[in-house]
Amino acid sequence: MNWRVIAYRENDAFLNMAIDEAVSEAVGSGESPPTIRFYGWSPRAVSIGYFQSLEREVDLGVCKKLGVDVVRRRTGGGAVFHDSEITYSIIGKEELFPKDIIASYREICGCIVNALELLGISAEFKPINDIITGGKKISGNAQTRRGGVLLQHGTVLYEVDVDKMFSLLKVPDEKIKDKMIATVKERVTSIRQQKEAKRQDVLDALVSGFTKGREYEKGELTAKEHQRALELAETRYKTSEWNWMR
Repeated sequence: MNWRVIAYRENDAFLNMAIDEAVSEAVGSGESPPTIRFYGWSPRAVSIGYFQSLEREVDLGVCKKLGVDVVRRRTGGGAVFHDSEITYSIIGKEELFPKDIIASYREICGCIVNALELLGISAEFKPINDIITGGKKISGNAQTRRGGVLLQHGTVLYEVDVDKMFSLLKVPDEKIKDKMIATVKERVTSIRQQKEAKRQDVLDALVSGFTKGREYEKGELTAKEHQRALELAETRYKTSEWNWMR
C-alpha cells in the first residue's frame, strides 16, 4: 500500500487541526491513502488537549498580547506551545497499526528515533508517548482512534523557549512557577541543543524516518480535503463552543 507524504507547510493553528480531521475523514472513507504530513505553526500557538480546561490552562490575555493562537486538539495530553518546532501527523486505518496503544506509540515514535539517529542524535522511546535523548524529552506525541482511523501527531523540538512557554500558561503560584520552569529546563531539550542541524536537514531526516519500509508517493491535499479543512476550521476549531467546551 502506498502512503501519501505531504511536505512541510505552515498554517495557523485552526487550519492545522482541521486538516488532520479532514484527512482522517478521507482516509476513513477510503477516498485518500494513509497519510504522513509535516507542518509548522504561523502564527505561534498553544494547543490544549481534548480533555483540558482552556480557562485553567492558558493565560489568554498574554496570548492575545503576543499574537499567539489558542486551539483545542482532538487528541489528549497537556498544553503545548508551538513555536520553533516541526510537527507531524500520521493517519491511517487502525488495521495498519498495532492494536495495543503502547505498541502503536512505540512503532510510530520509532520513526522519529530513526530520524534523530540520522542526525547523529541517539534517542529512545519512553512510554507512554515521549522520545528522550540523554534523559531529556525531545518529542511529545498524542493519539486518537475514531471511526476506524488512527491519528497520531506530535512535535519534534528544534529549539525550545521554556520561559516563553510558561508565560502563556497559567500556574497558580509564582514560586511554584519558578520551580516548574527550572524543572522543565532540566528535563527538556531540542535538536539545536544537541546538534547544529538546519531545519531542512531535520525535515529530510523525518521524511526518511517515517518512510523507511513504506512504499510512498509525495502528494498534496485533495481539493475536497482542502475545502473540508477550511470548513472545519471555521465551524469547529475557531469556535468558542469547541475551545471552551471544558
